[in-house]
Amino acid sequence: MKTPSVKTLVLSVAASACVALSSQAASVTVDPSASWQGFMNVFEIPQNGGGYVFGSGWGTADLTATFSGTTLTLGPNTINDPASFWYTPSGGPGAIGNKTMDASFYIETTGVYTGQTLSFSGNVLANTLAGKVNQIGNGWTEVAFIKDFAPDYSSSVSTTVALTPGVFNLSLPTINDPARHVQYGFEVIGSDVWATDVAPYGNVQVTAVPEPATAALLGFGILGLVVGRRATR
Repeated sequence: MKTPSVKTLVLSVAASACVALSSQAASVTVDPSASWQGFMNVFEIPQNGGGYVFGSGWGTADLTATFSGTTLTLGPNTINDPASFWYTPSGGPGAIGNKTMDASFYIETTGVYTGQTLSFSGNVLANTLAGKVNQIGNGWTEVAFIKDFAPDYSSSVSTTVALTPGVFNLSLPTINDPARHVQYGFEVIGSDVWATDVAPYGNVQVTAVPEPATAALLGFGILGLVVGRRATR
C-alpha cells in the first residue's frame, strides 16, 4: 500500500473539519414548497396610542403573501371586514386603515436548528412598498427575520434585516434546547389597506439564492477525492 501524500492528508483533515463545522451550522433560503404559516399581531395605529390589541394565526393571503413560481410577493396587510374597528369610517374602497398589522410569513421548526447557527438568505428582486404612506401618513416596514422562541413562546431572541433590493443574509446562533421553536421568514408591519386599494402601494418581491456553503463543500470533497486518487497511483 502506498503512503498518502502530505497534500492528500491536508485535504482529508480539512474536509473533516468542514464536516464538523457544518454540523454546528445550517442555512435556509426562500423555498416555495415549504410549509409557510401566517401570524398577525394587531396594534392601534400611532394616532390612537399604538397599544397592543391581540395576536392570532392568520391566512397567508390576507398578510398579503403569495408565491408565483419561485417568487414571493409581499404587500400591505388587508382584512375583508368593513367594521370601524379595522377601517375609518368603515371598510370599502378609499377607507383608511384603523389598525397597525404586524404580519409574519414564516417557517417554524421545533428542535431542528437548536444549538446551531442558522443562516437565512434570499434575493430581493424589487421593493416598491418602501417609503409609501397611507392617507394619514402611516407607512410600512419590511424585514426578513430569524426568531428563536422559548418552548412556551414567552420570550425570544431574534435578528432582522431590511428588505432592500439585492441579496440578504442574516444569521442567528440558536439556544441549545430541543423544545425551542425557531422561525425564519418575513414581516410586513403597517396600516391595513382595503383589498382593492393594495396595488398602488407597491410590494416586495423575493426569491431564493443558491446555497454556496453546500456547493463549496461538495466541490471541496470532489477535489480531495481527485487529489487522493492521483497520490496513490
